[in-house]
Amino acid sequence: MASPSHLRSLYRSIIRELPTRPLNAPSPIQQRIRSSFATRDYPQQVEEAEQYIQYVKAQRMYATLLERYNPGMNMDEEERVRLTARRVGMDLPEEWRGKKE
Repeated sequence: MASPSHLRSLYRSIIRELPTRPLNAPSPIQQRIRSSFATRDYPQQVEEAEQYIQYVKAQRMYATLLERYNPGMNMDEEERVRLTARRVGMDLPEEWRGKKE
């Protein structure tokens, strides 16, 4: 059986990984997590909660690293070409920058 302080720590870790909301208006998922932690703890559920916390932390880190090492991932093709040219010390001609007259 897990100690109350360990369960509280697990609960807080899970809540930290969720998008922030004001305390006076918790989301339905926060309410569900709170109610599941308020009931009896089973060793398997505690282990699943620990694994879930590790999973969401790893997913958050993966998204951070992906964003850091692939900065052009969310750019359109024109912006990517412009930044690639700037990286090697060149500027694109004015006519190519999207001025279509």
